[in-house]
Amino acid sequence: MIEVVASMARGPVFLAGELMECLITFTNPMSHLSTSASSEMLAWASAQIHCQFHASENRVALPAQGNKQDVQADSDTVLIPSRGERGQCVLDTPPKILFCDLRLDPGESKTYSYSEMVPVDGPPSFRGQAVKYVYKLTIGCQRVNSPIKLLRVPFRVLVLQGMPEPPFPQDEEVSPSNPFLEEEEASRRDARALERALDMLMVTTSRRCPHMFNITNMRGKVAKFCIFKTVYRLGEDVVGTFNFSEGDIPCLQYSVSLQSEEEIQEQYQRRPGQAISVTGHGRHLESCLHTASSHFSLPVPLNVTPGFSTDIGQRTAQSSPACSSSLSSFSSSYHCYYYYYLVI
Repeated sequence: MIEVVASMARGPVFLAGELMECLITFTNPMSHLSTSASSEMLAWASAQIHCQFHASENRVALPAQGNKQDVQADSDTVLIPSRGERGQCVLDTPPKILFCDLRLDPGESKTYSYSEMVPVDGPPSFRGQAVKYVYKLTIGCQRVNSPIKLLRVPFRVLVLQGMPEPPFPQDEEVSPSNPFLEEEEASRRDARALERALDMLMVTTSRRCPHMFNITNMRGKVAKFCIFKTVYRLGEDVVGTFNFSEGDIPCLQYSVSLQSEEEIQEQYQRRPGQAISVTGHGRHLESCLHTASSHFSLPVPLNVTPGFSTDIGQRTAQSSPACSSSLSSFSSSYHCYYYYYLVI
C-alpha cells in the first residue's frame, strides 16, 4: 500500500493565468519493524489540471454530441483524468510525468513538485442551479500490472475578464537562463501577474459614479435612491442611500436584497420560457416612517463567482430600485451570463 498526499502551499484559490504549485508526497506507511513489511514499486505517476462541466437535465438542453467514444476509455491502464466523473471535461492541460520506476522502502517517503499555469481561456469555478464548472488537479499513479489509481484535488479558479496579456520582455527572451535562479524567476513572474490583476481590480472598482433613481408608485414619488458605483470586488460592501424628503408618499419600511441571476439562453432551455434561477445573498430591512434619509450596506460574499458568460447560459449580479443596474458585468465570448442585482 502507498499513501499519496497533495498539498497546495498557497491555498486552493487561483486566478486564471496564475502559476499553481503543488507538493505531492508518496509514502510507504508500513513500519520497517513489521514482519510483513516490504518495498513498494510504482511504475509511474503524473499530474494534470482539468475542468469538469455539468448541466442540469431539467434546465439545460445540450446539443447532440454524436457517438464519439475513445476506444481506450474502458482500459484501466490508460490515464483519463475525468474517468468516473459526471458531465463533460471541457478543459485539460497536458499531463506532466512526476517520476518513473519509484521504489519505496517501509517508512520511506518522497516528495515531488508539480507546477502548471492555470489556463486563461477557461470558465471560472461555478456551482449554479443550471450549470457547474469544477476544477480539479488529478494525480494518477500505477503499479505494474495494476489499474491506475487517481487522486483528485479540487480548487477554485477566478477569471478576471479584460486583463491584457503582458508583452514578453525582449531582455528576458535573449538572455541566457540561469538554472540556479529558475524558482526565483518563476515566483517573480507569478507575483507580477498577481500585481497586474490587483491593480486592474483597484482601478476598476475604485471609480465612483453615482447613479440616481426615482422610486414611484401609482400615487406619486416615494423616494430618491442613490448608489455610488456599479462595479464591486468580492467582499466589498454595496452602499446606497434613500432620500425620503423629496417624496410625496410616506414610506413605512424598505428592504434591499442582493441577488444573482443565472440565465440560460433560449436555444439551450429545456422548456420554452422557463424561469430564470435566482439566488439571494443578503437582505437589509429597516423601518423609515418620518425619516428624511437612510442608508444600507450589503457585503458581496467572498464565496460567490464574479459575473461571467459561457457557452451554455447566463449568470450576473445587479441592483435595482424599481429598475435594474448592473453591479458586475465581466463577460467573455460565450453565451452564459451571471448577474447580481439589488432588489428594493
